[in-house]
Amino acid sequence: MLSPKLGAQLERMKRRSNSGKFHHRWKRKFFAFLLIAICFATFLLMESEYSKIKMPSLISPTLQKPKIAFLFIARNRIPLDIVWDVFFQGDTENRFSIYVHSRPGFLLNAATTRSKFFLNRQVNDSVQVDWGEASMIQAERILLQGALMDPFNERFLFLSDSCIPLYNFSYTYDYIMSTPNSFVDSFADKKESRYNPKMHPVISVDNWRKGSQWVVLTRKHAGVVVEDKTVFSMFQLQCKRKSLPEFWRDRPIPADSSAEHNCIPDEHYVQTLLTLKGLEGEITRRSLTHSSWDLTSSRDPHRKGWHPVTYKLGDATSSLIQSIKAIDNIYFETEYRREWCTSKGKPSQCFLFARKFTRPAALRLLNMVSPFYFHSVYIRMIIVGDMHNKKHSNE
Repeated sequence: MLSPKLGAQLERMKRRSNSGKFHHRWKRKFFAFLLIAICFATFLLMESEYSKIKMPSLISPTLQKPKIAFLFIARNRIPLDIVWDVFFQGDTENRFSIYVHSRPGFLLNAATTRSKFFLNRQVNDSVQVDWGEASMIQAERILLQGALMDPFNERFLFLSDSCIPLYNFSYTYDYIMSTPNSFVDSFADKKESRYNPKMHPVISVDNWRKGSQWVVLTRKHAGVVVEDKTVFSMFQLQCKRKSLPEFWRDRPIPADSSAEHNCIPDEHYVQTLLTLKGLEGEITRRSLTHSSWDLTSSRDPHRKGWHPVTYKLGDATSSLIQSIKAIDNIYFETEYRREWCTSKGKPSQCFLFARKFTRPAALRLLNMVSPFYFHSVYIRMIIVGDMHNKKHSNE
């Protein structure tokens, strides 16, 4: 039999042991709860970040603003992608989308573009484009068809791979969206010999229009272009590029040249189609892209002005850009008409974009206006790298 003193000691040890076990179990439960809470918080954070990256298309229609679809027609890559990268960084509200038509099989990936905005933005059903052929307007229709699949795209802007923006994104967006009209350079063209009488009666000479291919279309007008079969087929059938001397290396001289006719479809198709559909009243009849046409480079008087001036490194000056920005009216010689440019009912600059700029020229301009994004050393490295690559590609 235990003495009272020894029994009391054993009782105290028993209570101490039970208390230790209780505290140990409580600590285990606490740490388990804390671990679960940390895991849950981490999951919520990852889910939030994933949603920001992967689910922009699920933004509520009441929050998503109308978008501009930037439709680039390129040979391969976008040589001025870094310039456009700075431009697109100016949007923080998901107000644009990008589509690129390059040669079939070309991919925009980390090896072919330095801008995240152009990654995988090529259309997958592209066609081989030949200058002066209907394949150019076929490429435009392919771009529009892809862009129309996004219900938030409200404007459709065509750009070449040598275009640069003249203003920041917000100004450009507001300018384009401030009017319900399309911007389509369009004027009567009865003096030129591009109209093919074989197009009659589908396309009469009275409805034949000419203008720049660099248009901005509303969603309604983009749909008209995509749905058209008749006018597009007529251009395919009756517009065949003549075998001019500089093209003889590409194709044999035809025995019968009567089947060839230089329509230059990209300068006539959209303008003529909208006229035939009775939609001229819904367009602002000018382009937002500036081109300087070279009237002296060709010895053939019939072909002077066929190609715009290309601005190279030495041409890229602030005074050049300011001179383009200062233009506030356009004169249409064939119609004896002067178009004064307006925006929101007030006088404004005519152009938001300009072409044709080489990569070194565009990067030099970017270095002048955006030192915040790219300092001069980095720009020089890019230019030197491009010249080095070009030298080796020619060897």
